[in-house]
Amino acid sequence: MANIAVIDYDMGNLHSACKGLALAGATPTITDVVADLEAADALVLPGDGAFDPAMRHLREKGLIEPIKREIATGKPFLGICLGLQLLFDGSDEGIEPGLGLISGRIRKFKKEPTIAIPHMGWNQLTLTQPAHPLWQGVKDGDWVYFVHSYYAEPSDPAVNAATTTHGTQTVTAAIAQDNIMAMQYHPEKSAPAGLTMLANFVALVKAQTPMAVA
Repeated sequence: MANIAVIDYDMGNLHSACKGLALAGATPTITDVVADLEAADALVLPGDGAFDPAMRHLREKGLIEPIKREIATGKPFLGICLGLQLLFDGSDEGIEPGLGLISGRIRKFKKEPTIAIPHMGWNQLTLTQPAHPLWQGVKDGDWVYFVHSYYAEPSDPAVNAATTTHGTQTVTAAIAQDNIMAMQYHPEKSAPAGLTMLANFVALVKAQTPMAVA
């Protein structure tokens, strides 16, 4: 089984992410203990809410440097919703610096007469890294569930693994760079495509986890 640490920083519904990971074949553990992050086969950073409180909670719990350190070892990492945004340098939503693991900034949707902000509901994906293991069994045009008012604007668009549209705006839906993967939408609420993606992440983790020797 893949032992996945779901990072608890008092933001969002961690249990829905855990349920999705468990259905995908993982053993998820909600934790804010550094030793658990170190012992895990992979890390998941979910979250709902605002950028600045999230970064403050991570700092207060002493988790920022351990997260960066574990990612630097090559350990698979999955960010979900706010967990994607925190990977960037900063956000127009606030003043706190982000984790700075992906170059770029979080921007607010531009107002348009025909769109609602927050962007809430089902939208289709355009896969921009179609060969990435996350997308095995996933197709261009598959529907996923979003809830956000801000979107990622990476400095290098090549990190985009998928995009979506809201009104006339085409924005980042998912990113993938080395062992860092993240989704702006909620895969755990995006069955069946989202559960396929979680299963693909779990399979990727298992493929990198050494087998125990009896």
